[in-house]
Order: sequence, then structure tokens, then C-alpha cells
Amino acid sequence: MVYSLRQKIGAIILDAPCYLVKLLATKLGNSKAWLLVRNRKQRVIVNRSPFGVHCQWQWTSDLYLPKIFPLFSKLLLKQALKSASFSFANAPQDKTTNTEMTADVAFIIGHRGRPRLSLLLKTLESIAAQKGCSIECIVVELDHQPKIKEALPSWVKYIHHKPGTENQAYNRALAFNVGAVAANSPCVIFHDNDLLVSNSYAFETLRLVRKGFDFVNLKRFIFYLSEASSHTLRLTNSLDHTLEVESIMQNAEGGGSIGCSLKAFHAVGGFDQRFIGWGGEDNEFWERAQTLNIWPYGNQCLIHQWHGAQIEKLDLDNAPTLKLYRELSEQSPSARIAWLKENQVLEQEEDPCAV
Repeated sequence: MVYSLRQKIGAIILDAPCYLVKLLATKLGNSKAWLLVRNRKQRVIVNRSPFGVHCQWQWTSDLYLPKIFPLFSKLLLKQALKSASFSFANAPQDKTTNTEMTADVAFIIGHRGRPRLSLLLKTLESIAAQKGCSIECIVVELDHQPKIKEALPSWVKYIHHKPGTENQAYNRALAFNVGAVAANSPCVIFHDNDLLVSNSYAFETLRLVRKGFDFVNLKRFIFYLSEASSHTLRLTNSLDHTLEVESIMQNAEGGGSIGCSLKAFHAVGGFDQRFIGWGGEDNEFWERAQTLNIWPYGNQCLIHQWHGAQIEKLDLDNAPTLKLYRELSEQSPSARIAWLKENQVLEQEEDPCAV
């Protein structure tokens, strides 16, 4: 996108000072100050201990200044990589030691098809590098025929689940529900197949769940890499601030990656499987989550690997999922929970492809 001279001048005058002050404070010793950068009309709330930042904005939003001046994307990415360790592993190093052989945290990922398999595999390497707790990972392939089973690492639990009809659009909610029923961990993280996380992501989520928070949203910023940088990353395993960032998202709330206790997941009725196609299910889920005890203060940065946009996303205003979301939003979250508990059965079918 080409920005006008007026937009550039406005960004320098109205946005840049906020960034420069926060980046200077970071350099002078306040290592978390950079997490406070925001768009000019937004307000953030800070939780001091443990530290986290909540942006009071209803919908997801991209940081404006880095889009106009990419230098700020590099500066923020540099701070993100200084603040947390990102690495990749072939298998988890922390082994479960309890007698029931359950892990502390389960990552649940939905997937369809082979075009994004390389993204999924790199995401699994990022998850395998978690430290401080034991993990399991469940990949649910929602497709008529299993296509990725043989490509997955042996430590990953694979489940194949057929969609309802031959040409049915991808149902992210269904994939997550199937994975949650198969989980053996008290804490679960519903995670997209294209997001890289720091080594401490699972541990920090678990820590807050153990403190009594039912749902945990640790995402402060999501760095969206360019196509070329995503390709370079997968080839080299090298994450540094020279990678090209196309945008930096905040306010993802229930989208991308969200943690919770397995008990709380069932308490709110799981994901609503009526959301068939792109979008809406994460916002609706997060609204029901807020009937319990949530942690909305982000302090983690995630790295998004590039892929082409979903077709439905290009015409979101006319998407059936958006219509459904608007209809459901007219009902109270508690009424929606009651309906799901009565009408939606969370069951995992017996599947010979599950390993």
C-alpha cells in the first residue's frame, strides 16, 4: 500500500513520539516498555505483576506506524527477539513424570490439506522447543482423506476427522473440539498451524491457569512475516530482526492461540461448530470465555508465517460466519453456553487413523 505525504507527516507527528519514548525507556532499563506502544486513539491497561498489557479495542488491529515506516517493525521485532527465546526442536525435551503419563499442557492444532504442511511442521518444531513443562500436541486433520499423517513427527498425536459433507468449508471449531476431547492435559492451548511461539509460551500459560485463571490470552503482538522471510526462516531456522515484517497485529483475543483449563473449556460449551468457514468462531468463543475468570494481559509475541489469504476473508462482509456471529451476539453468552451444552455433543469418533 502506498501512503500519502499527509499520512506520513501525521504518523511522524502523532505516532512516532509514543514509539520513541517507549523504545528509549526500554533501552534505559525498562525492558518491557516497548510492549506499551499502541495506535494513537487506543488505550492500554497494564498489569504490573505478572506483567501484561491489555489494549482496550474491541477488534483486532494492526499497528499503524510500522506499516508506514517499516523501520519501526524491525525495531519492535528486535525487542521481541531480545525479550524471549525462539528456537526449534525435533521433539520435546521435557518428559512427563507422573504415573498417568499426562502432560502439563496440550497444544491442539487443526489442519487441512498439504499446501500449508511446511508451515505446520515449522510450528511443531517451535512447540517442541517449549521449556519448563511437559507438553503433548494433537493435530486434527479435518479432511475426507488423510493426507499429512506420514509427514508428522512421531511425538505428535494425529487424528483424522471427516467433515460433514464432501465440499464443506474448513471448520476450525470442530477441529479444536475433536482435539480437546482427545487431550490428556489439564491445560490446553488452541493454536493455529502457522504461528511460532517462544520457548516459555506453554509454561507461562500453565502458570496462570494454575493461579486460577480459566482462560489465558498472552498475545501482545503477532508479527506477520513476508513471503520471502517466511521461506528464509523455514530454510535456515534463523530468527532475527532483519526479517521483513508486513504487519504487527494486536487485540487478537481468542484468535490465533488461546490457552485455558480443560475444565473451563467444557464449562463454556467448547467451540461453536456451526461456524463453518473462515472467521467468527474465535470472537464468539472469547465472549463466552469472559463469563469465567480470564487473563487478558498480553506479554508474549508470536511469529506468523506467510500464506495466501483465505478466499472467505477477501469477502468477509458477506461471509455466512459473520452473519452467524451477529445473530449469536444478540443472545447473552450464558444463553449460548446453555444452548451448546444441550445441543452440541463433544465426542471423538473412533478413528483408525488416530495414533
